[in-house]
This record gives sequence, structure tokens and C-alpha cells, in this order.
Amino acid sequence: MKPRIHDVHVAATQRLIAPRALKEELPLTDELAQWVADSREIVRRIINGEDARLMAIVGPCSIHDPDAAVDYARRLANLAPRVADRIHVLMRVYFEKPRTTTGWKGLINDPHMDDSCDMELGLRIARRLLIEINSIGLAAATELLDPITPQYIADLISWTAVGARTTESQTHREMASGLSMPVGFKNRTDGDLRIALNAIESARGTHSFIGIDQDGQTAIIRTTGNPLTHVVLRGGDKPNYDAESIRECEQMLAAAGLPARVMVDCSHAQTNKDYTRQPAVLRALIDQIAAGNRSIMGVMLESNIEAGNQKLTRDHAALKYGVSITDPCIDWPTTERCLLESAELLTRTMK
Repeated sequence: MKPRIHDVHVAATQRLIAPRALKEELPLTDELAQWVADSREIVRRIINGEDARLMAIVGPCSIHDPDAAVDYARRLANLAPRVADRIHVLMRVYFEKPRTTTGWKGLINDPHMDDSCDMELGLRIARRLLIEINSIGLAAATELLDPITPQYIADLISWTAVGARTTESQTHREMASGLSMPVGFKNRTDGDLRIALNAIESARGTHSFIGIDQDGQTAIIRTTGNPLTHVVLRGGDKPNYDAESIRECEQMLAAAGLPARVMVDCSHAQTNKDYTRQPAVLRALIDQIAAGNRSIMGVMLESNIEAGNQKLTRDHAALKYGVSITDPCIDWPTTERCLLESAELLTRTMK
């Protein structure tokens, strides 16, 4: 008898719906496709400095309750026009969560939040939610973690991130090179910025790699490269949103022959893991722009309906509405105040 040498540690495999089939089930209308194209064009213009507004990617650390996500989206959609002259708002719609060790991996991976990992349902919920958020009038931003996921939802995304834990990954650089929307690469968790710059350069080049097509068949994917890749500063062993760190980033970008355009994540290591400091980080960035900085083109805020976070337990009925189950977030009143104050200050100082 042959020894077992195949799938030794695989308990089961389950076929997944093909991307084309899911898109036929939850189609993108012509009107919505035009909305996404227009939204991406605005983001492109901001990244390239053709639109002087600040891009703000605002929303929950992760989506676990679709109803609360729609509630949040309606609030943000009502706020966005009030700041639109100076700030272009996108909603942060994160479905995938990279984990340092173990933990809930996000709505797509485990929509029931019970380790049942009904990923087909997760993809279906994610696509349906993205259609609703875009239909409300908000462009969607996310982090794409699994390289298969984009085939199912990327047509509804206007901006995406490659996270600090995956910026060094060749797989994610290849994926980014073929994505149809702008991509921000975060600096590594220790603050290493060179890794992100290497990723930007790599993703701007052509690549060939193994992936899947719209019918779910294994395929060789050949890309042209993504010219709209840029850096996202998220802090490391110390924060890197101060003026000196921004100047250092500008110099490194220039030395690499890359545009001096910088997005800053106001959360994570920028706050020394104190989510309540996000408004202070944002204000420091607005002050830099008001003082003449022209490289800062975007910010990210982790925000939810209610402040803080909560532990995920087996009793889902006990979960508080509108409270993150991953990283802690600022609440809606704080978010609204931050964006309105930022827009007012930018209007006052950039006439």
C-alpha cells in the first residue's frame, strides 16, 4: 500500500461558486459601474495631485454586522457632501483581517463568527453589501488579503490597501500589479519604509502568476503593472506622521524615482494603540497641510457608530450594536466633528 503523501493535513475540500456566477447573481448595473469608474478617477486625480482635496478613508476596523455597516454608510453619505469641497470621503469596508497568530479572520472567511467558515456566504454578503454602499453614494475602500477574493468583489472597490503584514509578500505585489484600482502599501509593522517602497516599484511592473479566471479555473494571470500604487504610513516601533517623518518619506520616494505622495493611517502604531488619539493625529496632519505640505494626499480613520471595541463571544446576541469586534474605533460624533473641523481648517488656510 502506498503511504499517504497527499493532503496529509487537509480535512476536506469544498468547491466554491465561480466569480462569474456570483456576479450574475448579484450584478453590477451600468449605472453603478459608471459610479465606480468615476470614483476611481477621483482617487486617481487626488493621488496624482490633479485634485487638491484630501482623500479620507473612514469606517470600521472590520465589518461584522451588515446592518450596522449600512447604518454607518448612510451617516457617512450624509456627511460627505458637507466636506466635499476639501475632503473626498470613501468608506472603509474591510472584510478580511490578517491575524498575528489566531482569531476571527473577517466576514468573508467566517460570516457566522463561529469557525464554521462559510466562505461562499461570506463572499455573497460582502458583494451584496458593497453594491448597497456604492448605491448609497459612497465609494468603497478595503484591504485585499486573499489573492482569490478580488475576482469576486474588486469591481466594486475604488481603493485598496496591502497591509503591513503582507507588503513584503511577492504574491500581494503581483496581485496589486493587476488590480484595476489604486493600491496603497503600508510600511511594515516595525516601521520599515523601504519595504513599502520596494512593493510600490514591484507592483508598478509587469508580472505573470497563477490565479483564477472568472469561471474559477486555474489560470496564468499576466499583468501590465499598476501605476497608481503609493505609500501608507501607519507607524511602527514609533509613530511616523510627524513633519520630520513625512519629509524623510518624501526624500525616500524621490530617491526611488517615485512621486512624493503620502497617505497616513491615523490609527495603529501612530497612536501607540490608543484609538482616542486618532483625532490628534489627524489634526497634526491637517496642520502640516495648512503650513504648506503638499505631499500628504490622504488619511485613514478607524471609526464606528460607537466607540471602542468588544470581545467576540459565542453569545452573538450579547454583542453591542455598532461596536468593533477587532480594533477599537472612534465613535460617530467624534468622526463627524473631526471631518467637519478638518474641512473648515483646510478651507480657511488654503484659499
